[in-house]
Amino acid sequence: MLLDELKKEFYELTNEFKKLNNNIDISKKKNRVKSLEQLTLSSDFWLDPNKAQGIIQEMNGENELIDKFNRVKDIYETIDLTVTLAEEGEIINEPETKALIKEFYQINEELTLNILLNEEYDKFNAIIEFHPGAGGTESQDWAQMLFRMYLRYADRKDFKTKILDYIDGDEAGLKSATVLITGPYAYGYLKAESGVHRLVRISPFDSSSRRHTSFASVTVIPEIDESIQIDINEEDLRIDTFRSSGKGGQGVNTTDSAVRITHIPTGIVVSCQNERSQIQNREIALRVLKGKLYNLELEKKHDYLESFNEYKANAFGSQIRSYVFHPYTMVKDHRTNFETGNGDRVLDGDLDPFILAYLVKSKRDV
Repeated sequence: MLLDELKKEFYELTNEFKKLNNNIDISKKKNRVKSLEQLTLSSDFWLDPNKAQGIIQEMNGENELIDKFNRVKDIYETIDLTVTLAEEGEIINEPETKALIKEFYQINEELTLNILLNEEYDKFNAIIEFHPGAGGTESQDWAQMLFRMYLRYADRKDFKTKILDYIDGDEAGLKSATVLITGPYAYGYLKAESGVHRLVRISPFDSSSRRHTSFASVTVIPEIDESIQIDINEEDLRIDTFRSSGKGGQGVNTTDSAVRITHIPTGIVVSCQNERSQIQNREIALRVLKGKLYNLELEKKHDYLESFNEYKANAFGSQIRSYVFHPYTMVKDHRTNFETGNGDRVLDGDLDPFILAYLVKSKRDV
């Protein structure tokens, strides 16, 4: 690496590091961690396990952010020293320097995402629902592909996943599914994914190998915690129980443990069937319902993501993103115009570039 090239790279790094330093208050983050640590020392800390887990989750998230910032700072100072030594005639270890620069930008992008997640509800876990559009097996298979894509994304982010509800498709794919994604700022990341997703490919179910277009909708809602009060009148609920669907065998549930809850004033319907106990399924279904009601209030009160309403409608033809695999390969987000030619990587859960582009644009449009 020539000295002039290194200086140019360092100039770009300096600008990025200055922006990062201006946008993130590390002292505030450290003080927040100290406050949370004090809460964990309380004798009654574990009396409310859900609240305790939320505090630990937030503390781990803040510590991870601090560690990433310190790593970026270390890399920046190392490159600064490398430039100084190179100006004095020292030989540059080019592979090592390039690797450090690449790591800097990677962590910087992750930190930029964290900085953009500053809404009060961004910190919550995420609940994702999948529904195929018209088209039978084609769209049901596409819905399952999206289901796998988000599970892989969660794995990339070290988030935990729990399937709350899953109904198999008639021949392939799924009819509907609900997944809980647990991790720091899971909802903040995944809220960008709500909408209709469009797939264009040569159908594996068409004996004539014709091109098909399929649609599936993804709905992301927050799993609210105890800090948000949502009052639900029991008289507004219709609760139905039914037998959980399954593939048969010894593991099949032979009792009416599955629960479906209808919120009569809004018409919102939620269901959960993956727990063995009806009580557990009811509790989880109520949590999902509260998340949906909270999301509804956010949209009313804050005109939530008003800039993108044209894409948020759960109607086909208003897709937020297209995944094209024939006659060429391209995945394009229609809200931000961000696109990539590596469709397989996207389906393998590489969604952060799309999410970053969305968050940056949404903040700019506010």
